[in-house]
Amino acid sequence: MTPQEVMRSGQWYDCLTPAYESLRAAARAACHAHGTLPPEARGSMAPELRSLFAEVGAGVFIEAPFHCSYGVNVSLGPGVYLNAGCTLLDSAMITIGGGTMCGPGVQIYTADHHRDAARRAQGIERGLPVVIGRNVWIGGGAIVLPGVTIGEGAIIGAGSVVTRDVESGARVAGNPERAIGGSASQ
Repeated sequence: MTPQEVMRSGQWYDCLTPAYESLRAAARAACHAHGTLPPEARGSMAPELRSLFAEVGAGVFIEAPFHCSYGVNVSLGPGVYLNAGCTLLDSAMITIGGGTMCGPGVQIYTADHHRDAARRAQGIERGLPVVIGRNVWIGGGAIVLPGVTIGEGAIIGAGSVVTRDVESGARVAGNPERAIGGSASQ
């Protein structure tokens, strides 16, 4: 299997091998280009970053600075907006549905490190995918943990830590997240 196939499989793997370092180096270069291009030259996203991602829909806009681990496991639907300082640690697929907006400093993690300290020190990890539905709003500074699915139209309060799945239309906030009054459609 290719490194990407291993990451997407959910199997434990050694992330410190040269193949994974090469992928991370390409992502660092693309993120650097995105962050250092003048805004008028960068447009909605640096070309290096756009070519790295698995999928980019029309009208996607990513503010600088931005960071991702690999980029190859990122799929962005049409009209996705990522505000300044967003971080996507994509050891597995991160799928963000069309029209979703992420506030500044939102962090989405897929890496699940081994519980055994010796194995963890050897770089053993696995990726658990994150799926975010269409028209979701994630407030600034929120953190989405590995393996979480957020349903269509949900609202995640600023600073929340999302530890479990969120239903479509739900509004959650806090650490860990919990339901707050009303639905997202109100």
